[in-house]
Amino acid sequence: MGKYILKRIIGLVVLLLGITIITFSVIHIAPGKPTDLEAQFNPKVSMEARERISHLYGLDKPLHVQYIEWLKRFARFDFGTSFMDSRPVMQKIMERIPVTLTIELFSIILILLVGIPIGVSSAVREGDFYDRFMTVFVFIGFAVPTFWLSLILMDYIGVRWGILPISGIKSLEFEKFGIFEKIIDISKHLALPVLVSAFGGLAGISRYMRSSMLHVLKQDYIRTARAKGLTEKEVLYKHALKNALLPVVTILGLSVPALIGGSVIFESIFSIPGMGRLFYESVMARDYPVIMGVLVIGAVLTLLGNLLADISYAAVDPRIKLEDNL
Repeated sequence: MGKYILKRIIGLVVLLLGITIITFSVIHIAPGKPTDLEAQFNPKVSMEARERISHLYGLDKPLHVQYIEWLKRFARFDFGTSFMDSRPVMQKIMERIPVTLTIELFSIILILLVGIPIGVSSAVREGDFYDRFMTVFVFIGFAVPTFWLSLILMDYIGVRWGILPISGIKSLEFEKFGIFEKIIDISKHLALPVLVSAFGGLAGISRYMRSSMLHVLKQDYIRTARAKGLTEKEVLYKHALKNALLPVVTILGLSVPALIGGSVIFESIFSIPGMGRLFYESVMARDYPVIMGVLVIGAVLTLLGNLLADISYAAVDPRIKLEDNL
């Protein structure tokens, strides 16, 4: 197991290096420069002043030189300073990332707690009204855009019915609350973002779970278990469920990029000070160091998710021999 994990980590490091090269090139080739906000929209700024600003940011150097300098800083876990406020990029990210990770963690928990039972129950009741109803519900989950769902929930649950708050992560009177009241307040603010974040993934996991469960229930060892007189509950949860979870484990690891990417949309809509909103603000301002920092952190989290999915898949599937992958 140790050699397998080491090999996977080395491969992920090489892949991360390739991601940084592509990302760094794309954001610099894209239209717009960080100096536009300070120079282009101010007619009083001369060409010499614009060149001095570019020199200050190091944008007058060749692209490969800029990347090598960035890579040297990244090797020291230093993403540089923001063009917008001259604050360290890592400091800005560390302020925002706990909020995003909290939302994603609760989203994954919600996806597992709801998606797996829906998939199992749909497979068991294949073809009846419940299965058809859940199929329609799942396809709606796939089709509904995140931004539209966010606005609908804000309108009805937040504005018209006043059940939950629709922006931020805490109330104005937050500092006056006790410990229990603070937990309740934050939970209310995060309820809608977590629901929006989990909705699309919930639909996907339930479908994969249903398909996998149907495949497992048709295997010979399931018929043998039933022939031995085991109860349907024992057949489903003791023999079928574990094997049916194998593809779901992989899909769950691959769903991390979608959750992180979706945070850009719902964090901006709900005014949540998370990493997704920081990324959106940085893109609008062409703040290259912050953009690179957020993308690299997102890439690392995605690669770690894939690594955990591979390890989990090997752990739950006794048929896999890790030595064969060495």
